[in-house]
Amino acid sequence: LKKAVDLPIQLHTHYTSGMASAAVLKAVEAGVDIVDTAISSIAGITSQPPTETIVRILQETPRDTGLDLNLLAEISAYFAEARKHYAKFESGLKGVDVRVLQYQIPGGMLSNLVSQLREQKAEDRYEEVLAEVPRVRAELGYPPLVTPSSQIVGTQATLNVILGERYKVIPEEVKNYVKGMYGRPPAPIDPEVKKLVLGDEEPIDCRPADLIPPGYEKAKKEIGDLARSEEDIISYALFPQVARPFLERRASGSGGKEEVVAAIAAMVATRAAAPVRPLEMPSPLMMISPWKIAWRPGRPGWGGLIK
Repeated sequence: LKKAVDLPIQLHTHYTSGMASAAVLKAVEAGVDIVDTAISSIAGITSQPPTETIVRILQETPRDTGLDLNLLAEISAYFAEARKHYAKFESGLKGVDVRVLQYQIPGGMLSNLVSQLREQKAEDRYEEVLAEVPRVRAELGYPPLVTPSSQIVGTQATLNVILGERYKVIPEEVKNYVKGMYGRPPAPIDPEVKKLVLGDEEPIDCRPADLIPPGYEKAKKEIGDLARSEEDIISYALFPQVARPFLERRASGSGGKEEVVAAIAAMVATRAAAPVRPLEMPSPLMMISPWKIAWRPGRPGWGGLIK
């Protein structure tokens, strides 16, 4: 990659399988520019590899970060205390789980699966859902397990297990995916699953965005003088329910910038939704709290080390 592009290359990985530190080291040796880490008190499991570990490994090498381990220890102690206040939101995963290599589940998706099962009071079905994920992924043409397709695959797998009948309930996002609204899958979708999902409806054979009417000018007119830049207009066009209140607060001088920027970043990953009751059959994106998974400025656990 370094030979092919001039852009900085950044590596983001999770510690779920126990291989993250090794992956980071090999990436550093290959010339990566930035690696994402987490301070040690909130690292590991489905988080990132520990910052201090990577810093120590690279000391006295050409890629020495220059970061002070004593200062990092103070930061770690601070977040060790802060973490206690959020204990009830933790996934319950206790350590390395090499089965994710077999089940092809990335760390962020794994913690979301646990959250989904907890919402449905079905945490005892965790092992079954793990085994179901690669089956659903294969049937859907091996979509990459990143947002939003990881939520699509994960929720369909969860529903298949909880309901005791595969594809008894098919969320709208799965239908749109099979229809082609997320683009062309890497591999063909299983014909039986396609028939089950779409019935007699044919998938699209064009670029999905070609079916969407231009919205920039419409958004620009609707948001009016609240927008100070093209970025404001685009934010409103993508997330009107979040962007308008932010722009209104900014115009009134009441602030709130960081919180709303965080909300917009969260919605890039997944749309916000109200909590669902255990007996309801939610869509894939309703079952996931965007605030738990989105990057936002200053959020602990996100940091670039190598420059």
